[in-house]
Amino acid sequence: MAPIEFISNDYPRLVFMGTPGFAVPSLKKLIENNERVMAVFTQPDRPKGRGRRLALSPVKEAALAYGLPVEQPKSLRDPAVGENLSAYGPDVLIVVAYGLILPQAVLDIPTWGSINVHASLLPKYRGAAPIQWALISGEKETGVTTMRLDAGLDTGDLLLQETTPIAATDTAQTVHDRLGELGADLLVKTLASLRAGTLEARPQDPERVSYAPPLEKSQGQIDWRLPAPELDFLIRGVTPWPSAFTF
Repeated sequence: MAPIEFISNDYPRLVFMGTPGFAVPSLKKLIENNERVMAVFTQPDRPKGRGRRLALSPVKEAALAYGLPVEQPKSLRDPAVGENLSAYGPDVLIVVAYGLILPQAVLDIPTWGSINVHASLLPKYRGAAPIQWALISGEKETGVTTMRLDAGLDTGDLLLQETTPIAATDTAQTVHDRLGELGADLLVKTLASLRAGTLEARPQDPERVSYAPPLEKSQGQIDWRLPAPELDFLIRGVTPWPSAFTF
């Protein structure tokens, strides 16, 4: 498998796209590594709490602290948003839990392509809730993947992966926090390998694909007919949200 060609060994111009706390370590690591982050795209401010005051996303807070330009489009399908993105001249888009679908017109903008950090060992657990479903399913290990983003649902070619064991005391929250840091380190390694001309992409094995759809509140309800180990997996997998409950 031949290494991916990159036109320069210089630091590429990056546009970072992310929203929740999981993405913050990746943005911070890029800055600490002196990567060329030209701008940050994050979701619009949302009402939060009892007072329903507009709250900044964790990524926006971090970006402003670093003095980075922040863009908050409601959708990426507006041609004007694409023009705005193009103005930053990105070589690579970095996408970490952004929460908005990137249409093909946006994927075509960066000169090299887009790198996504996903919180599972793809092709297992494609989708929005890979951490929770890994625990609910009783996995003994999980990890993070960097992949080359395409228009499918987590279907792009795999770049690098890092594994971590799931301890008997782990919850979705503790694994979330650990994978956020692992993903940040893996992202920097991926970019370094890209610059060095040693990064290789490999297609996902269709025989190993599984999915991790978003959780609903009702999925936290305990079914006492389940064996004790499965109840343990469920309780830890839905902590802190939607959290386990019973009547």
